[in-house]
Amino acid sequence: MPEPDFWNNAKRYYDLKSFFINTFGCKVYKLPIDAGFTCPNRDGTAGKGGCIYCDGRFSKLRQIGPLPSVTEQIETGKAFYREKRGAGKFIAYFQTGTNTYAPRDRLKILYDEALSADNVVGISVGTRPDCVPDDIIYLFEEYAKNYHVWLEYGLQSIHDRTLKLINRGHDAKTFLDAVERTANRGINICVHIIIGLPGETKQDIMQTAHTVASLPIQGIKIHLLLALRGTPLGTLYEKGAIGMITKDEYVSTVCDILEILPPEMVIQRLTADGYQDIYLAPDWGTNKMSVLNAIDRELEQRNSWQGNKLVIDNH
Repeated sequence: MPEPDFWNNAKRYYDLKSFFINTFGCKVYKLPIDAGFTCPNRDGTAGKGGCIYCDGRFSKLRQIGPLPSVTEQIETGKAFYREKRGAGKFIAYFQTGTNTYAPRDRLKILYDEALSADNVVGISVGTRPDCVPDDIIYLFEEYAKNYHVWLEYGLQSIHDRTLKLINRGHDAKTFLDAVERTANRGINICVHIIIGLPGETKQDIMQTAHTVASLPIQGIKIHLLLALRGTPLGTLYEKGAIGMITKDEYVSTVCDILEILPPEMVIQRLTADGYQDIYLAPDWGTNKMSVLNAIDRELEQRNSWQGNKLVIDNH
């Protein structure tokens, strides 16, 4: 399978910037929003304590004081991206916490507020697959008739033993059900996975990737597992109970995943960020650009690209 022309970029994968330019004809940026949501894995609904890698502090805005309104956050973000990067259009990105974890009417007020802002052409909502009842999916289906819409599902791993170990609070079947109910409604689906989870082998990681590649999913975010001080995972790392993936292993695994993903799947992220004041490991993970450059070099050395080893089942 040759490298596709429709990417219209110099990369060896279909990045989000290229997708937005192809879709809107201009630079488009996602504006992060903290609307004050918590998580059912923290309040006791699905579990307590959250996932073992999560520090539970949510956004920096929430740490400073009372949250600005959705409109205020959008206007601040628009001013930044216009000045620094020449943005033309924007996506309202409900990023912090589980952003469908509220009654439909409450969600609609928040989403409507975001979409009413000038030059906001769509919405992207980060959530969990156990927090999307049908009435919420129908709401996004309605938005998708007039706006560019993404639902971002945190999966992390397709293996139930891993999901239990990291205290995820849902199983793989719940994720597959959410994708099935969301697909074919005009809603773009983005899935988050993590590389380096405790106890997972390379084969385990690739099984997760193969599952994602086989589903009606339009985007993916690949995260590096980070050990943060004050989290259960961080404590395990400090005690020497777990190790962290090396940079070479991570880069190689990311490239292996890219090679089996459909070329039209948008690569929204290839590593992860963490709060520097509580960052423990891996020590190489703090230099995001170095990781991205290493991925580019590895693909070039392989003379490979996204979808290069995709197996298409015609049966």
